[in-house]
Amino acid sequence: MSAGFSEMDATESKSQPRPFSIKLWPPSQNTRQMLVVRVTDNLTTKSIFTQKYGSLSKEEAEENAKKIEDVAFATANEHYEKEPDGDGSSAVQLYAKECSKQILEVLKRGPSSKDDKEVLVSEEVSAPRDTMFDISKGARSFIEAKEAEETLEPLKEPGNSYTKICFSNRSFGLEAARVAEPILASIKNQLKEVDLSDFIAGRPEAEALEVMNIFSTALEGSILKSLNLSNNALGEKGVRAFGALLRSQSCLEELYLMNNGISEEAAEAVCELIPLTENLRVLQFHNNMTGDKGALAISKVVKRSPLLEDFRCSSTRVGSEGGVALSEALDTCTHLKKLDLRDNMFGVEAGVALSKALSKDAGLTEVYLSYLNLEDEGAMAIARALKESAPSLEVLDMAGNDITAEAAPIVAACIAEKQHLTKLNLAENELKDEGAIQISKVLEEGHLQLKEVDMSINSIRRAGARVLARVVVQKPEFKFLNIDGNFISDEGIDEVKEMFEKFPDRLGSFDENDPEGGDDEEESGEGEGDEHELETKLEKLEVDKEE
Repeated sequence: MSAGFSEMDATESKSQPRPFSIKLWPPSQNTRQMLVVRVTDNLTTKSIFTQKYGSLSKEEAEENAKKIEDVAFATANEHYEKEPDGDGSSAVQLYAKECSKQILEVLKRGPSSKDDKEVLVSEEVSAPRDTMFDISKGARSFIEAKEAEETLEPLKEPGNSYTKICFSNRSFGLEAARVAEPILASIKNQLKEVDLSDFIAGRPEAEALEVMNIFSTALEGSILKSLNLSNNALGEKGVRAFGALLRSQSCLEELYLMNNGISEEAAEAVCELIPLTENLRVLQFHNNMTGDKGALAISKVVKRSPLLEDFRCSSTRVGSEGGVALSEALDTCTHLKKLDLRDNMFGVEAGVALSKALSKDAGLTEVYLSYLNLEDEGAMAIARALKESAPSLEVLDMAGNDITAEAAPIVAACIAEKQHLTKLNLAENELKDEGAIQISKVLEEGHLQLKEVDMSINSIRRAGARVLARVVVQKPEFKFLNIDGNFISDEGIDEVKEMFEKFPDRLGSFDENDPEGGDDEEESGEGEGDEHELETKLEKLEVDKEE
């Protein structure tokens, strides 16, 4: 095993070049300072809230504002690091929401009395800052003994209230680990959340294993709710190096093992070392080398986790046998809210097995089932199951499953029932105009929260593109339509662009569109000259409502 920066699956995604994109998070220091000024104004100027609760002096407001912004930033940043959303928009929303919440709390409490001036922010406001110890900020780097002594000094302070630690993004050498060992042992009984993701990068195998052993022994016996070991090249040796810590956990609610290079043997070690998972609510097992036999081991963990709400087992090389095992295990998890099985090789049989489990998950809000080789039979089985369950479904992702227009009526019938849907991804299928129009037809009624639709690479032509665009552009919350990679004529593209004339940023590009494609359609008598007739004909198709 090697823990080198470029040698392990755990860090592969970090080294690959990414396309240019605008990042909304983190905010600049100037932006943060501007927010402090605005919060100060909210605490001092006349408003319905200050009229009701009273305003603060400028001095007191400024001090509160700084602490409010600090807490809001820490809360939003923690959210972004746990669930990055690409551009950071959800972190920005949480940042603003948390500020508003704390402003109201401070106003409700009122101005401080002379005897109480030192208590400027409520315990609720200051708690996040006091409980999180995070050294992950800044550039990815090594940490050695001397720096470890200085950096970890706050953890040695008597009476500190840290319950969460994050050592991610800093690679611990052997001497640094030995510095951390007694410190962690001294506070382990107060810890609730431990993030050791990406903390041995670049270290030789022998040193990395010893570092993991040291941390594991130091934290053994802690009663954690959340443990993150992601982005470390664990393998079976690495999993077993954490054996003492894993075996001692009886109350774990969240376990993250992403990008760990976990093979069949390593998965079996995970199953062996964490036998008590009845409290587990989150299990994320993304981007590993698990395969079918490894999936059998993980399915045992799932089966004994009846409270599971968030399960991710994506990009793990699981085929039909492992897919069936995982699906059968999920049958016991009736509290699921988020399921992510993307990028595996399940096939039809596993898809049908999964449909039986999904029929019991009334609380599902997000389902990611793209690139599973479901084909029509598997997709229809899942659509039928979801139609009768998951009334609050917000995200449905079934891209890249070879779904044809034959399955479209059943898929459309499912979508018709999902009035809370915000994101629909059916990209890289073979729905063609017929399927696109049937799905567009059910989206016409309601679906007022719909924000994003991706039906790229579906052999859609002018008729299907026009109907879909006309429907989604009218949705009040709609943000983005992707229909690139299809066979839309130049005239059709012009028509779609005209519909989005007022909102050009909500329409994806047509760089991969092929206006000359779709010859097979022309041969069947549905050429470009018959587009309007074809559209009228397809709009009269009935959606399957009895299945």
